[in-house]
Amino acid sequence: MVAATPRAQWLARILGASPFAAATVLLLASALVAVTQGTAAIPLPTAIAMFLDRLPFVTAPADVPEAWRRILFEVRLPRVAAAGLVGAALSYSGAAYQGVFRNPLADPFLLGVASGAALGASIAIVSPLPVDSYGFGWVPLFAFLGACVAVLAVYALSRRGGLADNATLLLAGIALSAVASGITSFMLLTGGPKTFPIFSFLFGGFNTSTWTRLLLATPYFAIGAVVVLLQSRALNVLQLDEEQAAHLGVDVTRTKIIVLAAASMIAAAAVAIAGVIGFVGLIVPHMVRMVVGNDYRRLLPLTAMLGAAFVILVDLVARRVLAPQEVPVGIVTEILGAPFFLYLLRRRGSAGSL
Repeated sequence: MVAATPRAQWLARILGASPFAAATVLLLASALVAVTQGTAAIPLPTAIAMFLDRLPFVTAPADVPEAWRRILFEVRLPRVAAAGLVGAALSYSGAAYQGVFRNPLADPFLLGVASGAALGASIAIVSPLPVDSYGFGWVPLFAFLGACVAVLAVYALSRRGGLADNATLLLAGIALSAVASGITSFMLLTGGPKTFPIFSFLFGGFNTSTWTRLLLATPYFAIGAVVVLLQSRALNVLQLDEEQAAHLGVDVTRTKIIVLAAASMIAAAAVAIAGVIGFVGLIVPHMVRMVVGNDYRRLLPLTAMLGAAFVILVDLVARRVLAPQEVPVGIVTEILGAPFFLYLLRRRGSAGSL
């Protein structure tokens, strides 16, 4: 084995001591690489210069084509920002669901929350209510209601003796997701041309991302994220046992309602932007736990940062793997996530519990 150089050892100590710094570097690097890649490749130094040009007292090179500026700031940057927000939202909500249900296999996709939100958004699209560019208007409200109905139904179906059974929780979520997806598909078959935008919710992607939609969605994520983070101590105590948590002063029912509502709002905002993108809320929190443990005060913000970087990179792969044709991001995450889920399922099953 080759001994690590002093520089490599120093870097390892820095990254190990400061996971937030490492996550920040990874997120920024992912975003920078993503905005330079596309049909018209923009050199990384030129892209950095164009960003710096937006700062006071800094001037970009004079030979930068105007078309590159438009591509960077009007096309790629809003797409990368949307991918980052959606990745953060799905990862964050997944970690929150896992804390409430005390099940690391819980995920907005597997619990049927994403499919319920997509069904709610689809109902808003085909309804006579005003919908602005099928991205917002009534869409996030209906998506939130669909997500809440889904998570409450799954929780109610999985309760045995007053507690949520983990195996039944997953089975109920998968079944409910199938029902919601079936109803959405029926709407596609019978709704006529008005239902065409629903396809973007079924496959997931960022090709319609705009600054307007992103700015309208950000408050949903920000409010929900703050609410969940304020419950991080209660989520830590809840990992012990519901009865022990109650003895330690945690209002278990109130905590669950608050976290589930906030997490559902976050997941609904992600669906309103990008549609159904599965397994992000399963993969990223699990990886973060391997590094920082199960302390939700650190787990939640790190999960959001690394989730953002993960989806940015997945979107980059989706754009480039069959270029110039784009692969829906939801398909890529399913290809990555399904084997990961089976691995975790087998691992926990061999341990004697789900």
